[in-house]
Amino acid sequence: MKSLNPATGEMIKEYTALDADGIEAALLQADMAFADWSKTDLAVRVQLIRVLADILEQTADASALLMSTEMGKTITAGRAEVVKCAKYCRYTADMAHAYLADEHVQTEYKKSFTRPLPLGTILLVMPWNFPFWQVIRVAVAAILAGNTCLLKHASNVPGCALQLEDLFTKAGFPKGVFQTLLVGSSKVAAILADERIMGASVTGSERAGSAVASTCGKYIKPCVLELGGADPFIVMPSADLTAAIDHAITGRMRNNGQSCIAAKRLIIHADIYDEFKAGFMAKVNAIKLGDPLDDNTDMGPISSRRALAEVTEQMATAKNQGATITHGTQVLPDQGYYMRPAIIEDMTKAMDIYGQEIFAPAAMLFKVKDLDEAIALANDSQLGLGSVLFSNNESEHEQAINELEAGSTFINRFCSSDIRMPFGGIKRSGFGREMAKQGLREFTNLKTIIIAN
Repeated sequence: MKSLNPATGEMIKEYTALDADGIEAALLQADMAFADWSKTDLAVRVQLIRVLADILEQTADASALLMSTEMGKTITAGRAEVVKCAKYCRYTADMAHAYLADEHVQTEYKKSFTRPLPLGTILLVMPWNFPFWQVIRVAVAAILAGNTCLLKHASNVPGCALQLEDLFTKAGFPKGVFQTLLVGSSKVAAILADERIMGASVTGSERAGSAVASTCGKYIKPCVLELGGADPFIVMPSADLTAAIDHAITGRMRNNGQSCIAAKRLIIHADIYDEFKAGFMAKVNAIKLGDPLDDNTDMGPISSRRALAEVTEQMATAKNQGATITHGTQVLPDQGYYMRPAIIEDMTKAMDIYGQEIFAPAAMLFKVKDLDEAIALANDSQLGLGSVLFSNNESEHEQAINELEAGSTFINRFCSSDIRMPFGGIKRSGFGREMAKQGLREFTNLKTIIIAN
């Protein structure tokens, strides 16, 4: 397994993947750890998560540097990611007793209630684009609930994967509660089939989610899928246009344009389309493209040579089929996997790109005559992760909330996960929820208890 720096193309380090004996040892250790961890008092689990938050903050610079060198995230964004991880740890620790409490129901019996109990070892199949945050938001919930976790991280961020295991160890978690498996995707099905794995959480592509869900279905195991998105960002004439443009830029271009919940389809009312486009392109051209280790850089490279090649082919096909592509004015660095940010216009349903997710800093712009058309266009997708409406009309707010087919709708703000709220999608964007009470209970047995007398 090779870790390559996307800003230079140079190899950082080569890692040896686990063999069958190494995988078996990890499974055994996780299973043995669960026997004790599941009985550990919740107050102890909570305290260890608080310690983890402290260690995350103390090592933020090192972790941010690791993210930048392995997948190209700007160093500033890397630090912010670690800060969010620490905040989530503390918030979830604060709420754990309430979220995992018995819930009583009034019946004719002496006592009737439900109690969420841990399942066992959960396999986490995680992506490279938010290599710390995606792991922390799932692992912390599962571990607080009394489960143990095995992490199969993306193959291009092995350093991040090992760093995460080290942070859990330094926080004082017992051996086996959180482990990293350095394995390729070809090993996932066999690991899932093992009877000691009791569930799985996947963040990634539709293909990865489908494969894991299929295996979980075969062996009757629960899973949570947080997959791709083609999120609509609707702007109506009543909106604060300056704010809408600012949020559209952040929503689409953050993390070098590589985010599941990015504002990938900008759906703009015809009356303000030209003004919006001009303002958006001005912001696009102002993006500083370059070395992700420079604090002044706004956008680093695409994560890998392969990812850059895929989006380049995707956009070339769109152009050949009649789409209009306008790139920013940035000068590309001499080395590394860089791409100038862009907008894509004049798309039709007959074009390949119409139904695709673009995992790069390129926004699709559509012109509509009213909110009904905007919502119909927004829903004309097999994906349904997040959605955004910019409008100061409350009736339009209600229509968007009720009719947009997505796991979340944000009004007058770009879409992002909030540590206090459940997060997930519908349709081919997946199922299940992460974070908040719902996320903390996803990998539990919600046991019904009735005491007659």
